[in-house]
Amino acid sequence: MDKGKHVAAEKKSAEKPIHSGHRERVKARFLKEGIDGFSPHEVLELLLFYAIPLKDTNPAGHALLKKFGTLAGVFNAPMEELLRVDGIGKSAATLIKLVPELSRVYQQSLNQGQNRIFSYEEAGRYLMSRFIGRSNEIVVLLLLDSKSRALYCDVVNEGTAVTANIYIKKIVRLAVQYNAVYAILSHNHPSGNCMPSRQDLDTTRWIYDALQTVEVQLTDHIIVSDNDYFSIAKSGIMPELFDSGRNTE
Repeated sequence: MDKGKHVAAEKKSAEKPIHSGHRERVKARFLKEGIDGFSPHEVLELLLFYAIPLKDTNPAGHALLKKFGTLAGVFNAPMEELLRVDGIGKSAATLIKLVPELSRVYQQSLNQGQNRIFSYEEAGRYLMSRFIGRSNEIVVLLLLDSKSRALYCDVVNEGTAVTANIYIKKIVRLAVQYNAVYAILSHNHPSGNCMPSRQDLDTTRWIYDALQTVEVQLTDHIIVSDNDYFSIAKSGIMPELFDSGRNTE
């Protein structure tokens, strides 16, 4: 009996995780100090606790950073590329892809308290949150009333912004539906360069003219890329449409 108990104890000990208590210590550290003191691989290690049970997630965190370079690179990586990393299964990859999506929803929720847009800078910051975690190009429309209060802000098209003929009717219809006075167009450049192309400028002119038919003033076209944005109105490159000396109010 004693020998049997000893064998059972050894078996139970062997089944015990090598880093017993490590996860609890990492979680306690996060709850006490926050995430700022964590290195990038530790951030991923902590996150992966919730997708990879009973396994050391530190190697997977290092592997992700080695392949994608930065935390942003990891979170922006395509699902199929994440699945190629050793130790990353579907659940872990799904959790990683969830992070930027949650960040966008969280920032948009914070922005709900900002009801008025009075400057190009405020419009840029307000709209940037709509593009967090977006790997494809989208077009966002912001509609304002006569007091620069936000009436509507949402995606009106997915795909290249130069195909304005596809969604221009939708923009005009929404402007009329919400009885808007001002409109701000925005789209993203996933490539990382937020400078406008000739096609972007042509699209701006088409939508400006279309909105004029329903007496709605397009006050800006903002191009977002990563953590930067470019305001066509503020830049002064289309003075025939935008007076760079005025704000959006």
